[in-house]
Amino acid sequence: MIYRDFGTTGWRISAVGLGTWNIGKQWGAVDDATAWSTIRSGFDHGINLFDTAESYGIPNGLSEERLGIGLAGIRHQVYIVTKIGNWGKRTGQGVPLTTVDMIRLCMHASLHRLRTDWVDTVLCHDGTIEYPTIFLEAFDELKSEGRLRTFGISTDSLSVLKKFNVHNTCSVVQVNYSLLNRAPEAQLLPYCEEHGIAVMIRGPLGMGLLSGRYSKETVFSDDIRAAWHGSESGQRQLEEKLIVVDKLKNHLDRGESLVTAALRYVISHQTNPVAIPGAKSSDQVIMNARAGDRVFSDDEYNNVLRLLN
Repeated sequence: MIYRDFGTTGWRISAVGLGTWNIGKQWGAVDDATAWSTIRSGFDHGINLFDTAESYGIPNGLSEERLGIGLAGIRHQVYIVTKIGNWGKRTGQGVPLTTVDMIRLCMHASLHRLRTDWVDTVLCHDGTIEYPTIFLEAFDELKSEGRLRTFGISTDSLSVLKKFNVHNTCSVVQVNYSLLNRAPEAQLLPYCEEHGIAVMIRGPLGMGLLSGRYSKETVFSDDIRAAWHGSESGQRQLEEKLIVVDKLKNHLDRGESLVTAALRYVISHQTNPVAIPGAKSSDQVIMNARAGDRVFSDDEYNNVLRLLN
């Protein structure tokens, strides 16, 4: 596993982390034992950053609970990132985060579920927020109390990121970036590089499409990807993505997996990001971790670009 500087935090983070949305039963059934073994297998294969959120799981918070148990005994050897801002929204019962105290309440609830006194990073989970003042004030207070070490935001919008970084206190951004979505390369990633903001890559496998296991005949029925089939535009978007996936599969070097290529592409970006693919089994997390053994050579990187352009 490659370890790299995480923005200006001074931390050395594995190039591939583990996103734990998948172990919360929103991506199909996963029992407790499988969730815990997935977490520990990731750690055993070099992963030292684990991403979660208060809203991940059915019920809300299940991913945090499972992560807290899975990291028992190794808390001081890993970095935990969680997110605040979406509790209850899935069921139409969102918590109104209109005061510093409400955000503090959510943070303390996350700490309880994670079985820890602090988290390394907490992110605002409202990627379209117009007025982040309440979050910034709350995060500042929680940081001064030792409940979090750094903070940032999960967003795909450069304008939102700039608002959140108005005082140059945003240490981390989480952004959707993959071979199927290269939009951040244009402006958002260069901004992060210029301002020393650590980058976490969510969705590096394109919601699983870059596993290469799906075709246009696939019907997603038991997880959040079922939304693709809910409209003509959604189905068309899915089919367009699968065309790109097939093109990539057909031009891979012999013996190279699409998962490995997809992860190495994003971690090879000059901002030195950390990819946080999800996994629902030990086998999946081990495959993901092995992709972090190296980055692409210049020739490999340019070959992929030629396929995409």
